[in-house]
This record gives sequence, structure tokens and C-alpha cells, in this order.
Amino acid sequence: MSKIAVVPGSFDPVTLGHLDVIRRAAAVFDEVHVLVVHNPGKDAMLPISERVGLIQKSLDEDPEMPGNILVASWSVGLLVDYCTEVGASVLVKGIRSQIDVAYETPMVLMNRSLAGVETVFMLPDPGHAHVSSTLVRQVASLGGDVSPYVPPAVGRFLDKTRPV
Repeated sequence: MSKIAVVPGSFDPVTLGHLDVIRRAAAVFDEVHVLVVHNPGKDAMLPISERVGLIQKSLDEDPEMPGNILVASWSVGLLVDYCTEVGASVLVKGIRSQIDVAYETPMVLMNRSLAGVETVFMLPDPGHAHVSSTLVRQVASLGGDVSPYVPPAVGRFLDKTRPV
């Protein structure tokens, strides 16, 4: 029986830190679903379909990315409902700080209680630990160079959509 993990997030946009966690999860689990989910607590810059496309392009353009990764979206029901539907027993979450741990802990306990889904935390590469999608959006919106923080596909997309 294969071990399926889900890496959920808003990925608005996907960053190199996200790709680092996805790559390492794919090395540990037989199958990894990168799941773009709607976060009602955040104002999205990109529609979900655009985020899915940018993640897929980023994965396709990365020669070191394993081939056991599927990109999907989920906007109805609970995250654990998706896990049950695809047979995933593990969520993989990238965390940058103790603040992330405090934010994630109640959700970890609820997901385990609701559906027996465990959560594994992965720390990002230290070079990406300070980067969040929120910061990337802010820097990009003010004309800053975000290329050190995002995959090339996202950089090209942001360059095309940047106001002149």
C-alpha cells in the first residue's frame, strides 16, 4: 500500500520555500498531492486555477523535482475530506517559526480527531525561512524584484502582470 501525503496551502503565489518542502515530501512519501485550498482569512491575489497552473509549471521546469507529485485544488468541504477521498493519511506543512507551530497546532489536533489524519511539519531551507507568499505579493506590488524567492514561472508571470 502506498503512502499518500497532501501538502496543502494557498500558494498565492508558490515560492521557492514551498517547492523545497514539496520536493522533500516527495522524497519521503510514495505520492504527494499539492493541494491549493481557499483560505477565507486571506485576500487572494490570484484565482485558484492560476495558482494550480503556476505550481504545475514550476514543478515541470524543476529538473530535480520527483515525478510522484499531483497538483489539485479543493474548495468544498474540509481538508480531511480530500484526504479521505484520495486515501491520504498524512498532511505535510512547512513551518517557518514558532508562530506557525502555534497557528497549526489546533488544526493538527482537529484533523487527527476528525479523520485520523496525521500532520508532519517540515522546516524550510534556512535560505527560504523568511519568505512568505504575503511578503512576495507586497514586494512585487511595489515593483521589487522577487526572483530570488519564487520559481522562474512565477517570476515571469509577475513580470507580465506588473503595472508599468
